[in-house]
Amino acid sequence: MDYLELIQLNCPLFAGISQEERTSLVSCLSPRPVRCRRGQLLWQEGDRIGSVGIVEQGAIRILRDDFWGNRAILSQAEPGDLFGEAYAWGGEPLGVSVEAAEDSRVWLLDVARILTPCTSACSFHTKLVGNLVAVLAGKNRLLSRKIDHLSQRSTRAKVLSYLSFEAARQGSASFSIPFDRQGMADYLAVDRSALSQELSKMRRDGLLDFHKNQFRLLEQ
Repeated sequence: MDYLELIQLNCPLFAGISQEERTSLVSCLSPRPVRCRRGQLLWQEGDRIGSVGIVEQGAIRILRDDFWGNRAILSQAEPGDLFGEAYAWGGEPLGVSVEAAEDSRVWLLDVARILTPCTSACSFHTKLVGNLVAVLAGKNRLLSRKIDHLSQRSTRAKVLSYLSFEAARQGSASFSIPFDRQGMADYLAVDRSALSQELSKMRRDGLLDFHKNQFRLLEQ
């Protein structure tokens, strides 16, 4: 199988590993490509998985629906991002569902192959395991930040917390977010109409400007 697209992908799992080393490593890992249409569930809550996913094209959402069908978006994985790593070993059933936010192509890697060094005990396989640990640590930090957003008492405070974080993360007062308005509402656990009304008020108050998923924070 041709793994060229995966080898060339800018993915934190392969950080510090050369293209030549990636060629040998990926062949050892035997990843499996999967295509999924927008809205298609790749994994469903309760499934048991043994794979880590990498997005090559499109976007994958990690979400949870309650008994009444209310949806909360926990995170979104875009090209180069990993998903499923928290549930890939240990046998625990998924506490979330994984859905394609748009037409996507992903690679699934058997976590046992990642955690078990190959017979040659190559140094870049050791680096791969270290990168996986770094990804998990980074995801934990992002989760802590999201808790900060959701702990705010008002819709405005949640929006300001989230957008301020994105501006700092992207290093600019003008930036884009990976959600449409419904997705943003689901991510921040607020009503969509309330979110739209609050954004309009914030624009009138001179706090920000926006067009669809493009935002610009304004100095007071």
